[in-house]
Amino acid sequence: MTPDQPHAGVGMTSERSRDRLVELLRRQGIRDERVLEAMRAIPRHLFVDEALASRAYENTALPIGFGQTISQPYIVARMTEALLNGGNLERVLEVGTGSGYQSAVLSLLVRRIYTLERIAPLLEQARERFRQLGLRNIHPRLADGTLGLPEKRPYDGILVTAAPEGIPRPLVEQLDQGAHMVLPVGSREGQALVRVTRTARGYDTELLEPVNFVPMLGGVEK
Repeated sequence: MTPDQPHAGVGMTSERSRDRLVELLRRQGIRDERVLEAMRAIPRHLFVDEALASRAYENTALPIGFGQTISQPYIVARMTEALLNGGNLERVLEVGTGSGYQSAVLSLLVRRIYTLERIAPLLEQARERFRQLGLRNIHPRLADGTLGLPEKRPYDGILVTAAPEGIPRPLVEQLDQGAHMVLPVGSREGQALVRVTRTARGYDTELLEPVNFVPMLGGVEK
């Protein structure tokens, strides 16, 4: 699957800028070619404020308003690669839509994505970007992500883009057995990216690398 329109951009938002970013991600250790191709295909400059478009293909996080950020491309690629873990996924839950960039990358790699955002204006902006790109397999909802979306479980992957202080049990329970959840865990004093695998007895946890995300919050802001 690819976006309906190329949205190639010009200058610092051109396809050449995307190619340079993909080569950087490859040098930083991203190995899954499917992930690299998805990162090349999705026009990140459409997911940031127009004033920041010239920085869209830098490997850095950028502000998107409401105290939130769009993650640096390496982290998006790393989390996506860790979630896929070399396999193919059908049904994925994303907690924290934000700008919609991570959702868009995932949409090229999995069959169906349910994405939850607690801040209504951010969700509406993301919906418009999905429409603009023709990404019809993303299903956005305004919801408290700490609760997940139990009516659509089980998921064969969950990706969380904000950091709880511990592993959220409600989300683990919405994973299919053997499925993975990738998320940052910790406080502002220190966080780690982890991959959780649902097991018959509960779950196993694998530490991936240090990260820095906004904290996970409950509730909904309209």
